[in-house]
Amino acid sequence: MSSFGEDLRMERMSRGIALEHITAVTKISQHHLVALEQERFRQLPGGILNKGIIRGYASAVGLDQQDWTERFMKAWRASGQSDEGDWTAFASNVGKARLQQREAAEFRIKWLGVLLLLGVVAFLGFIAVRLYGVKAGWWQTLIPSNHVGLKLHSWYDSARVWVGKFLA
Repeated sequence: MSSFGEDLRMERMSRGIALEHITAVTKISQHHLVALEQERFRQLPGGILNKGIIRGYASAVGLDQQDWTERFMKAWRASGQSDEGDWTAFASNVGKARLQQREAAEFRIKWLGVLLLLGVVAFLGFIAVRLYGVKAGWWQTLIPSNHVGLKLHSWYDSARVWVGKFLA
């Protein structure tokens, strides 16, 4: 007696139908179709989705969907797979994964907001100290009078003049 997957493949080949055709008609991944024909049931998504794959395959090839679904369930049980808890575990894992992704995104957004706020506070603090230092006269002693310091000061003055003209 031949196996479920081999029988399924023989039915498909006797009708001259390629796996690509079944994939195009049913939108079922060719990876899943090959796993079905080779009886690698662990590579199938599980639960009710497996029955949908069998029904789609049987329909595309022109086989009786109910008969092949029952044959699949027998082969599935014979391979040691359980068909009860898999679906609920799958759904539970999908829900947990989505929740973890959402929490991770919220965590990243919160820390991005904190870093942005700290950057704004640091920038405003620098501007306040700079303005106070220029008015008090001690800012020039803070930056050394070398070539780089003079260049930075000239850029600052030209930017201040430009901003003054822009805002006026």
